[in-house]
Amino acid sequence: MRIVVKSYAVAALLSVGACAHVPTDPAARAEYEKANDPAEPTNRVIFKGNQFIDRNLLKPVATAYVNHVPDGARRSIHNFVSNLEGPEILVNDLLQGNMSRAWTTTERFVINTTVGVAGFFDPATGWGMPRHTADFGQTFGVWGMGPGPSVQLPLFSFSNVRDSAGKVLGFVANPLDYIVPDAVSAGDGGLNVVDGRATLLPTTNLLEQTSLDYYAALRSTMAQRRAALVEEGKTGGRGEEGKPGDGDEEDKSRGRDPAPTSPAPNSPSAAVAP
Repeated sequence: MRIVVKSYAVAALLSVGACAHVPTDPAARAEYEKANDPAEPTNRVIFKGNQFIDRNLLKPVATAYVNHVPDGARRSIHNFVSNLEGPEILVNDLLQGNMSRAWTTTERFVINTTVGVAGFFDPATGWGMPRHTADFGQTFGVWGMGPGPSVQLPLFSFSNVRDSAGKVLGFVANPLDYIVPDAVSAGDGGLNVVDGRATLLPTTNLLEQTSLDYYAALRSTMAQRRAALVEEGKTGGRGEEGKPGDGDEEDKSRGRDPAPTSPAPNSPSAAVAP
């Protein structure tokens, strides 16, 4: 499965340059450059295919998951798949030179894997070690690589050339793949996809209801999210320690654990929506 997905990603990267059509009208040219989506006609076709899969499979399953699986069980599943990302996050923390974050990632993984029962619980957050995310696309950005044109990957939807290359590398660079491949396969399979899509339901539902152009809205949201993630990596996440997000505060006020904030960067659900 990973070989197939990797082949899709590489093929999409190689096809970007062949699909560009630069408008000559000055206003249209300015909008074209702002969107940074030279292969937009092709990308929109792929987007329609991705949306067909999402609306007929991923979204209904994720909605049923949210409606019928208890909060505690969903939280444990989210903790489990998030914990499996720890070693890959650690690799990227180190490559970015973020040693403080790397130590926090190490502490979190050790504590949650042991005290947290294979990662199904997250005591590390309550002990002052908040989770952050890091991936190879972010690392390339921290190193100074620009995002490049927008790319719509089959099954993975919105990305750009830099982050697509990072996705391909991420498929083979998680150390756990070579230590406990069965556990990683379980996390990277249905659990990760359903958990990630369920996390994104409020965002995608709102965008779909309020945006005039759902494709453009998702493209813009994803680009902003990725740019913010790169800036976070450049600063080492300074100022984030011990500061829960708005969603965390809202969930705590309702007497439940904070909701997950983002899916795994290499899951299909991570790019079907922002």
